[in-house]
Amino acid sequence: MPTLPDAIPFDAIWEALTQRFRLGAESLHGPDHWQRVEGFGLRLAAATPGADIVVVRLFAVFHDSRRQNEWTDPDHGLAAERSVRKRQGDWFTLDDWQLETLCYACRLHADGLISDDPTIGCCWDADRLDLPRVGIPPHRDLMSTATGKALAAQR
Repeated sequence: MPTLPDAIPFDAIWEALTQRFRLGAESLHGPDHWQRVEGFGLRLAAATPGADIVVVRLFAVFHDSRRQNEWTDPDHGLAAERSVRKRQGDWFTLDDWQLETLCYACRLHADGLISDDPTIGCCWDADRLDLPRVGIPPHRDLMSTATGKALAAQR
């Protein structure tokens, strides 16, 4: 049975990862970005049947939390996956499907892929919808969900 949102101490996780974030609060990939990704993710998940809200919310805070620099960091997705696996059973407990889905979404989020999986699609679309912060408009062809495609077309 999937872990429910009420079972996850999201505030404590956000605080811990924010404190540990190497690039600081003002980073383009920092907590402000994570919050926007969470907002987009919640909106996408509400409109996407089968999307797991716990995974989407954890993705928002973990996906860039291990970045080493702002622009070229090809291993930051893998580092985020490692962080998730390290915190499993300590900060939160996910079922096997949730854990593997979150790890996959974190590991490959910057590789320009799309996904038919509703949860992974919501994660990746949420991150891409915040690309204007770095001067890149989101492209509907790189969105996985119908809502992501519609939002990208509006931006």
